[in-house]
Amino acid sequence: MSAQPTLVPASSHGSQGTATLHVAPKAPTSATAPASGGRVINTAPSRERSTAWLGWLPPLLLLASLETAVRLGWVPSHLLPAPSDLLVTLWHLGTEVVGAHVLASTTRVAVGFGIGASLALVIGAAVGLKRPLEHLLDPSFQALRAIPSLAWVPLLLLWLGIDESPKIVLIAIGAFFPVYLGVSAGLRDVDRKLVEVARMAGLSSAALARRVLLPAALPSIMTGVRNGLSLAWMFMVAAELIAATKGLGYLLTDGRETGRADLVLSAIVLLAVLGKLSDSALRWWERRLLSWRDTFESQR
Repeated sequence: MSAQPTLVPASSHGSQGTATLHVAPKAPTSATAPASGGRVINTAPSRERSTAWLGWLPPLLLLASLETAVRLGWVPSHLLPAPSDLLVTLWHLGTEVVGAHVLASTTRVAVGFGIGASLALVIGAAVGLKRPLEHLLDPSFQALRAIPSLAWVPLLLLWLGIDESPKIVLIAIGAFFPVYLGVSAGLRDVDRKLVEVARMAGLSSAALARRVLLPAALPSIMTGVRNGLSLAWMFMVAAELIAATKGLGYLLTDGRETGRADLVLSAIVLLAVLGKLSDSALRWWERRLLSWRDTFESQR
């Protein structure tokens, strides 16, 4: 992975004063140190792989502690089943039933998140680029953002009924605001010097957006997208608590109504796994998109 180049404006040439840009590559850091033959070696991924296993320690220690506490009778099993009992519960439900619930919830999240994030990207970009639009729209969005998810439920039921529509809309609402904030704030916070240098180089508006604004705002945008996906999963649970017959939210409701803590915890574990997998996929994509950055992360 090469270091990020730095754009340096050259002095004007000729009577017309045409500005040019020189690309001055940054000096290699310890994370991208040159080998003896001049070849750049990136040492950050190897360090990351060597410590990636640490993320497994907290959940494994927690599961082992819970299993021990329940088996020794320190915790009543009807209130907090042992982790091994959750596996038995999922096994008794069967892969077909569990798969149907997981598929229903995942589909709702994918559709709702896609709608909410797409709208947020467009509106957030417009607000971030145009100050009048920010003054027009941002105060209303900040007020709407403060409304709890469950407060939307009665209104959506009145407007859209109890089919899939209110669930999708509620998830889209949850995904919209984090992505909107990431996009608008990312564009507003682009370094003014980068924009000035690009304009001196004669870049068109489209080229300026593609080559300067988008790369500079991308870290904030990706943070907003990841937060939006997390909220989409949370709003999905609220949506499925409305009137669903399938989904992990339905399993939570079923477990509560039948007094089965094992069913409730099994649904919670599935939600945690799905949320982690989806966030890891976005994290992998984020690292590929931002691989050109020379950040502190490579030094940790």
